[in-house]
Amino acid sequence: MSQLTIQNFELARRFFLKQVDGLDEMAADVQPDGFNNNIRWHIGHVLTTSEYFLFGFPEHSSNLPKQYVELFNKGTSPADWKGEVPTLKELKQQLEEQSLRVKELSTEKLNEKLEKPLFNLTTFGELVNFTVFHETHHLGQMHAIKRVVENQTVKQA
Repeated sequence: MSQLTIQNFELARRFFLKQVDGLDEMAADVQPDGFNNNIRWHIGHVLTTSEYFLFGFPEHSSNLPKQYVELFNKGTSPADWKGEVPTLKELKQQLEEQSLRVKELSTEKLNEKLEKPLFNLTTFGELVNFTVFHETHHLGQMHAIKRVVENQTVKQA
């Protein structure tokens, strides 16, 4: 694995953050018919899952609040949220900070073998590449939700 892996992560994260920049808090919480989650959930899910894959959250990383597991883990839903959820500004800042930590990963770390394969991935660098795939998948979901929300807003006006 090379630094190209990190560059791919940075590229995907830049596109992801650009999508976050164009949102307002209310639109981020709309869950249109046919979608399991809202945009805020997708943002938090990408952040939390990346932290899990790359930094061992929550056991080995204290960079995110532990409550993010209940809010954004696979199988969770905004319908089940209790109490405060992070703002878009907070999530964006945490995504940016996480990106800086990913950028600091060494070539040696990228070539490191995983203790046990995950999704048939055997090295840490392959896991970083999977994280890029995962992030862009959710970016697509966010684009779709945003288009539906904007279309509904236009029809209601």
